[in-house]
Order: sequence, then C-alpha cells, then structure tokens
Amino acid sequence: MDARDKQLLRSLRLELCTEVLVDGVVIQYLYQEGILTDSHVQEIKSQTTSQRKTMMLLDILPTRGPKAFDAFLDSLQEFPWVKDKLMVKRKEMTVQDPAGKARI
Repeated sequence: MDARDKQLLRSLRLELCTEVLVDGVVIQYLYQEGILTDSHVQEIKSQTTSQRKTMMLLDILPTRGPKAFDAFLDSLQEFPWVKDKLMVKRKEMTVQDPAGKARI
C-alpha cells in the first residue's frame, strides 16, 4: 500500500470505525482476495466490538501489499457512501500532490 493510501486510512480512521461493519462481507471479501490470512480473520473476529474489529482491520491493511487498498474499496459493497468518500479524498490527495507522496 502506498504512503498516500496509508495516510488516507489514518486520517479517516475514527470515521471508518463508526460507519463500517467489517464483520461480514468486508473481511470475507478480503480473505477471498488473499489480502487477509485465516489468522487475520480470526484476530479481527475475536475483537469485542464492531469498532474494535474495524480498528484491527485498519491496523492490518497497510501491511498487506500494494493491492490491499483497492481490495478494501471493492469490499465496501454494503457501504457505497464510504467507498465514494474514500475515492473522492484519494483523488483530492492526488491533485494536491501529483508526485503521489503523502503530505504530513
């Protein structure tokens, strides 16, 4: 995952935790696509609240390679408004910094 996408997930972390329920289609899709391993799925499912499950996923995603962010976007079928927001913010970050480097 590139630095811009990591920064985007970090900047929207709390918002994502309140709007996305990862226990279901999201983690199953990411497992199907090879982004998450079986142990990742078990670790996420072991969390006690839906917010903690989402936080755990957001901790794991940046370490899962270059396809992880796009696969995460694809997994948000049940949350189209969240996917749209992420895509808009991602595009804004690209426009602000055409080199693709995240601003800190």
